[in-house]
This record gives sequence, structure tokens and C-alpha cells, in this order.
Amino acid sequence: MKKIGMIGIGLMGHGIASNLVKHGHSLRVLDHAGNQPLDTLKAAGVTTSQTPKELAALSDIIILCVTGTPQVEAVLLGDEGVLKGMKADTIVIDCSTAVPSSTEKVAQAVIAAGGQFLDSPMTRTPKEAAEGRLNLLVGGDAALFEQCKPILQCFAENITHAGPIGAGHRMKLLHNYVSLGFVSLLAEAAACAERSGVNAQTFVDVLAVGGGWGAPLERLKPYLLTGDANGLRFSIANALKDLTYYNAMADDSHSDHTIAKAVKNTLDQATHEGDPNDFLSLLVPRLVARKPA
Repeated sequence: MKKIGMIGIGLMGHGIASNLVKHGHSLRVLDHAGNQPLDTLKAAGVTTSQTPKELAALSDIIILCVTGTPQVEAVLLGDEGVLKGMKADTIVIDCSTAVPSSTEKVAQAVIAAGGQFLDSPMTRTPKEAAEGRLNLLVGGDAALFEQCKPILQCFAENITHAGPIGAGHRMKLLHNYVSLGFVSLLAEAAACAERSGVNAQTFVDVLAVGGGWGAPLERLKPYLLTGDANGLRFSIANALKDLTYYNAMADDSHSDHTIAKAVKNTLDQATHEGDPNDFLSLLVPRLVARKPA
């Protein structure tokens, strides 16, 4: 069994780590203030390192599950980063969400240092992460993808090889733009419904049997009907980050992104109207309270 090192044991990363351990893999994680509690992982034999450099020196495969592009670049390219301790033929698998142009840059740095690279961003939620049922969108060499597939299958249910390096992150941004765009649209409609006196149950029931049915409605529904924001455990700040990355990708490819810019502006304003780390369902009350310009 390969020695696996993992950086980023947050809401999603904790589930990934737990499933790697369940499948018998030797796992070392970076000790970091942003981690979820590590007690259960340590009890299962997981060890820790204090720097990415130290973790890399003791790992054959390194999985990243950090917030975004700045964090990916820091843990790979920093003074105490992965590349400072990485052995030849180490495989780096980046499960974060990142700007594709940066992905290509850091992949080139990994390869130049003698390593191999896959971008493997995920979709679904912390619930599926804990269950080992994530969806992965993988960019990179096809043979390397097949080599790493048994590792990825430890924590993912649906795994798609999207194309060469960067294709996974491009597909992730397309997916999240559509998904988060739908949620933002529904939140704005729900706020209008509330201000217009439309019953929330009626609003949900009509959409559910018509063109509004889908995963975004199902995830937003608990908040609309009972005030439970946990049906969509994705923060407003993370949604803004992903829409920012999508708009950057659209700029890079000279693609129209008029609607995407509007969604980004809605989320940007929402981060200043309350705690940006609130779950995305709480976009609804912010839109209810918002006074149009």
C-alpha cells in the first residue's frame, strides 16, 4: 500500500481521510488550525506532520483538499511547501477548487520536480464525503488516472476523466456555476415570494412538479419550509470564491459571462450583509431584507 499524505482536513477532507483509513491505507495529514477535529482519525492510526515539506518527504501520494488557488499554490510552492520535500515519482492529487490557469502552472512545477499530477475536484456535500460517495472530475494523463483510480474509489462513487491537466478544474467550475447559479436564482425568487405574500409551501410544491424541480430546490427546501439551513452545507464565502474563479475562467476563454457576473455580485454583496461563512441557504433572508438600488 502506498503511503498517502493529505493536506486539508476540513468538512470535505475529513470524510475523504476517514474513507482512506477505512480502506486500509496508511495516512499522514498536515496539522493545521483549519482542520476538523482529528481525534477519530488519530485513534485509527493517522499520523501528523507540521509542514507540507515534512509530509511530502514521508508520502508517495499527496492529496490536497484546501480552500482554493492561493492555498494550493502556498502548500505546493511555498518555502516549506510540498516541492521542497517531495520525492521523485510522487503523485499529487488536487481535490481543491482552483483557477485552471494556476492548476496548469503548479502541475508544471510538480512535473519539473520529478512528480506527477492530477487535478481531481469534487462535487456533492460533506454528507457524501463521509459516506465515500463523492463525484470526482479528473484532469491528467489517462494512464496515471487509471493507476490512481483505486485510491479515488475509496472516497468517490462517480469518477469522470475530464481530459488533460486542468480539465477537471474547468469542469468543476462549470458544474458549480450552474449549481450555485440555480441556488442563487431560487433564493432570489423565494425572497420575492416572501415579500409578495406567496406561501412558502405553495412556492416549493409548484416548482417541484414543474420546471423548478432539481437538486438546488431539494437542498434549499428545508430552509424555505422549516428554517433549517443544513440542507445546503456550503458557505456563501465559498460560493463567491467559486463564482469568482468561474468568471476568471470565462475571461481567460473570452466567453460571455453576463449572468455569471450578476450571480457573483449577488454573492459578493451577501458576504457583507452577515457572516460570510453562513450556509448558502441564508442567502434567502439577506435577499428578503435587501433594498434594491
